[in-house]
Amino acid sequence: MIIEDDVDDKEMLEEVFTKLGYNNELLFFGDGQAALDFLNNSDVIPFIILSDINMPRLDGFALRDKIKMDADLQIKCIPYLFFSTASSQKAVVDAYSLSVQGFFIKQNTMIELEKTISVIMEYWKRCVAPKNFHSDR
Repeated sequence: MIIEDDVDDKEMLEEVFTKLGYNNELLFFGDGQAALDFLNNSDVIPFIILSDINMPRLDGFALRDKIKMDADLQIKCIPYLFFSTASSQKAVVDAYSLSVQGFFIKQNTMIELEKTISVIMEYWKRCVAPKNFHSDR
């Protein structure tokens, strides 16, 4: 699940995921509110959420906060990572105070973007999370 309002960045991410051979379905949302609506109205549990910070309607910080405070969404244990050009110390501190699982800077070359996406995906493919186990609830 990728929340990105910049068309060029969206196209670059699509190209990188295809080139790297990840067959995960990419779900793109242009703002945090659209992503939140999807999460609240779908049984789909995304593998990961890559979220921009600066977006219309509901920014990345507000979206992360809403997911973190929603018991139904919180129990899905979806890894939430910021993927942004906003790399100030305040942005990073604010992100980690919302318990994000990572903060990555958007790379401006395809090669660097490929490296970053590869590292993110390989880490989360190997990571064991609560959603890897079936519950009897």
